[in-house]
Amino acid sequence: MTKDNDTISGRLARFAGELRAEDIPASVLERAKYLILDAVGIAWASTHFDFAHRTLSALTEMSAGQGKTPVIGLAHRLQPRDAMLANGLLVHGLDFDDTHAPGVIHATASCFPSALGVAALADLDGLSLLTAYVAGMEASTRLGAVAKGGFHQVGFHPTGLIGTFGCALIAGRLLGLTGKQLEDAQGIALSVASGSLEFLQDGAWTKRMHPGWAAVAGYTAATMARHGFAGPGKPYEGRFGLFPSHLGALMDKADLSLATEGLGNKWEVPVVSIKPIPACHFTHASADAAAILREQHGLKASDIESVRVLVPAEVVKTVCEPVATKQRPQNSYDAQFSIPYTVATGLLRGSFGLQHLEEQALQDAEVISLAHKVKYEVDPNSPFPKYYSGEVIVSTTDGRELRHREEINRGASDRPLSAADIEKKFVSNATLAASPARAQQLLDTVLTLDRAPSARLLAQALAR
Repeated sequence: MTKDNDTISGRLARFAGELRAEDIPASVLERAKYLILDAVGIAWASTHFDFAHRTLSALTEMSAGQGKTPVIGLAHRLQPRDAMLANGLLVHGLDFDDTHAPGVIHATASCFPSALGVAALADLDGLSLLTAYVAGMEASTRLGAVAKGGFHQVGFHPTGLIGTFGCALIAGRLLGLTGKQLEDAQGIALSVASGSLEFLQDGAWTKRMHPGWAAVAGYTAATMARHGFAGPGKPYEGRFGLFPSHLGALMDKADLSLATEGLGNKWEVPVVSIKPIPACHFTHASADAAAILREQHGLKASDIESVRVLVPAEVVKTVCEPVATKQRPQNSYDAQFSIPYTVATGLLRGSFGLQHLEEQALQDAEVISLAHKVKYEVDPNSPFPKYYSGEVIVSTTDGRELRHREEINRGASDRPLSAADIEKKFVSNATLAASPARAQQLLDTVLTLDRAPSARLLAQALAR
């Protein structure tokens, strides 16, 4: 069935192509629906923000007014690939979407737009969509885990980079590709996968488009393979394969066995964590620790002399540097990737939410002043990447030292949000752009999507 069934692409091709819904535990399917519910709520919330409308303007131009494919939360219709790009951007645009900690990847943001888009094109049912989504999630999370956080260290964003391969498998499965074609699709994906972390230097918007582009690139790769276009046989472990070429010297720390370990027996979907805070997952434990210190001690700005935050060494480049940008965010993205800003907000405002990404909040002189007092240190006892820990140590003006540590970040697989918490988050997000009645309708639609007779009608039901 495959070129070489001992390759990573061969094993993933077999898994994605042969997986049946009945092979997936009911609990995994249920968790998958809640991950999708979270994504849909965030997508609706994103339509409230300027970046969504600027993106829509560009994609409408590229669709040349000929599109018929719905976009989540919007009334516009686009060409299929443009709709996938838009949906991925909407899910990921607020950096509020789910995370697989070992893979350091936001997998749903690419996998769901891919599954929704291709299943709708093929007019398959909701269970087919959900099964393909699970297959892609299992592949993407494992491929991300191989690098052990290394992609971030060399400037690649695994959500876009790795997401392309998961989406190629999703699209390939839904399009009915053979085993060989599924391997070819992964090989082709190697040449179209991308995602740079350069946005961290100035808060550029490019990260937002990475998962949607992964869906587009994955669909492109699968369609090319379907028509006989040949791809490299070892896209992951080959001489110039994904991991050797993108990790460089860090390849020595990678573990290729993680790419296919436990396929079909051990499930990664339940390990995916849902964010309680709309910021980079690396900031969550520290932001929560700061809020807890405020609640415990009634802290005011005048009480705080200085703040130290202990963070994993692996996250420093992402949320602690460059220091000047992190201490005074110029835009919402800067803020979401800033330990000083999220910690200062937690200490002074008692939480970190979407309201703290608004322009008025970014100009809060009291928060910005405190952010300049926040310094980071590498945590020698960090459990990263299993958990994204954080510890905040406050030195007060009256000589006290107050500290709180969050060893396991809230929402992690060992500290998950409940179904009720996820539904509450969904309603809060969706109602930024929809009525409470419409939000409830969307919630019911997503949680019964495995019984939907048509993915095409499902896509329409999620649009405005």
